[in-house]
Amino acid sequence: MSYKYPAGSEFNFPDLECAVGEKILVTGQSGNGKTTLLHLISGILSPSEGKIWIDNTCTTDLKNNEKDSFRGQKTGMIFQKHFFMESLSVLENLKAAQRLSGSRRDEEHLVHLMEKLGISNLSGKKPYKLSQGEQQRFSIARALANKPALVLADEPTSSLDDKNCELFLDLITLPLTKNPVSWVIATHDQRLKNHFTNVYTL
Repeated sequence: MSYKYPAGSEFNFPDLECAVGEKILVTGQSGNGKTTLLHLISGILSPSEGKIWIDNTCTTDLKNNEKDSFRGQKTGMIFQKHFFMESLSVLENLKAAQRLSGSRRDEEHLVHLMEKLGISNLSGKKPYKLSQGEQQRFSIARALANKPALVLADEPTSSLDDKNCELFLDLITLPLTKNPVSWVIATHDQRLKNHFTNVYTL
């Protein structure tokens, strides 16, 4: 698969396969195309060449509005920089994530996520009042709010100290949803490499 930016930068990516419930790591230095790859998988960008399949759907064949709908229902995102609705509480942010994705409202699922991630006591807090580690757990909950088949994480540990980095790795191994979730994590954080058996280097 490849992608060429209008300005001229071009990336060629190896074939990547992620089984149901599998966690894979994509490594490489900054500028090597890790974020571009995640944007291609999510459907934010369309490849110049190649096909992308998620949950038995060829997303590269979908129209733009269909891609938006599919992304909202089937994928979750953890961005390098947290983008929360600062005027809303943690729980209200999670409810908004379900609503905006077009998913059925399921507060029981959100309560379950917060319990599993140890942030139930933070449900009424505003995101800017959370610690770095709490924000990371909150970002995982938000990515899983719509019960996705796939979560894409862009440099999720780059700003975390060793303790919170280990906590992140522990948390994503928990059975947080009823159905198994696949993870594609893009990072240049060398601390993560020894925790994954399936590693792609760009």
